[in-house]
Amino acid sequence: MTEQIEAKLAELGLILPEAAAPVASYVPAVEFGGLLHISGQLPFNDGELMTGRMGAGRDLSYGQTAAQRCGLMLVAQMKQALGDLSRVARIVKLGVFVNSAPEFTDQPKVANGASELMADLFGDAGRHARSAVGVAALPLNAVVEVDAIVAVR
Repeated sequence: MTEQIEAKLAELGLILPEAAAPVASYVPAVEFGGLLHISGQLPFNDGELMTGRMGAGRDLSYGQTAAQRCGLMLVAQMKQALGDLSRVARIVKLGVFVNSAPEFTDQPKVANGASELMADLFGDAGRHARSAVGVAALPLNAVVEVDAIVAVR
């Protein structure tokens, strides 16, 4: 499965990054009871953190790209934690946090950047439940943060 995912990433013009190290006192992923819980991942594009606030200088396309980049980092964390992406049985749930101005209400559209990536990479097993919420601020002024629950073999 790892090769299939890497081929799909190449087809999409994306590269799987190295899994990011934690920025505080937590671990990136915990496997327990057949589930892999992945800590919130931030969006990096060409090594630079994507920052800002949706509805205050950041357009929908930027937010969707940022969510997709968070999704890429989730996959990198899966690969690091599991050793092989063939252990992924299902993407169960994504939690998407969007740095939002009070009047911004398109959090679900932003979250689609991560959701669509999971479906592209994992097919039906990538279709998942999801939360998409607006928040007043995110660590390091990131525009989006995404966490995940993954069923594993």
